[in-house]
Amino acid sequence: MGKYILKRTLNSLLTVIIVFVAVFMLLRLMPLSGYFPQDMLKETDEATRMSYLRNQGLLDHPVKQLFRFIGNLFQGDLGRSLTVYPKVPISTLLAEKIPVTAAFGFSSMLLGIVLGLSLGLLMVRFKDRWGDRLGTGYILIVRAIPNLIYLFFIQVWISLWFNLPMVFKKDLPSSWILPVICLSLGSIAWYALWLRRFMVDEENRDYVKFALVKGLPKKQVLRRHIFKNAIIPLVIYLPSDLLFIISGSLVIESLYAIPGTGGLLTTAIKSQDNNLVQVIVLMYAVLSVIGVFLGDLLVAAVDPRIKLTEEE
Repeated sequence: MGKYILKRTLNSLLTVIIVFVAVFMLLRLMPLSGYFPQDMLKETDEATRMSYLRNQGLLDHPVKQLFRFIGNLFQGDLGRSLTVYPKVPISTLLAEKIPVTAAFGFSSMLLGIVLGLSLGLLMVRFKDRWGDRLGTGYILIVRAIPNLIYLFFIQVWISLWFNLPMVFKKDLPSSWILPVICLSLGSIAWYALWLRRFMVDEENRDYVKFALVKGLPKKQVLRRHIFKNAIIPLVIYLPSDLLFIISGSLVIESLYAIPGTGGLLTTAIKSQDNNLVQVIVLMYAVLSVIGVFLGDLLVAAVDPRIKLTEEE
């Protein structure tokens, strides 16, 4: 197991390095206007701008810039925002934005797990009947229709019907309801879909048939045996969900004007704040790789049948 963990750690590190280098170099191919504060673009001449770029080291070879950024990164210096929040340290921005995103993420993750597993159980309990059809219809709507369409209708119509705020307000708890629900819709569908699939697969196992033959009630077999084994494959995705709540939702945070990291990335791209974009993309890459890695370890920890070795 130790060799496997070491190998996966090295592979994960290599993946992060490749993603980061690719993003860093691609941003260096973009116009240099993305590295100027807005006031400098409007009020200074070409000579002043070139002097600014030279002082910032942006005219150096891209490889030299890359190693300089990595050196600063190990010292805790993520750089400064250029256009979105001029001259403000990016570490300060993330420290302000991540708690907001995390609060919404934790709430939506818990709601998604509870309702998703409950819907999945309902679909299995009433397979090929009304419960299954109801869950299948919901899953088809969420997964087949572009999310911007139903998110727009939720924001407009649900807010009118229930007198809820259409945008997030920090001091208004009711403004949290719609964003949390919208964030959890995809998770509910995902957990319900895969829990139903895994439980239906488990129903055909020999141990289930043997338990039913012995006379155990179907509800008891469903709850104590089938559910426990079917939920194990879902565990692998929990670390990813837990880490991605820090990243936030690009769509939801922009739609409800939530001051989190998801909306921050959208704003940074629109404003061509290349320093901010590269740091947030790096954070996304690290979180995604760590989430997949921890998922493999977690599923091996909860399922004794899985061994993390080269052969298995």
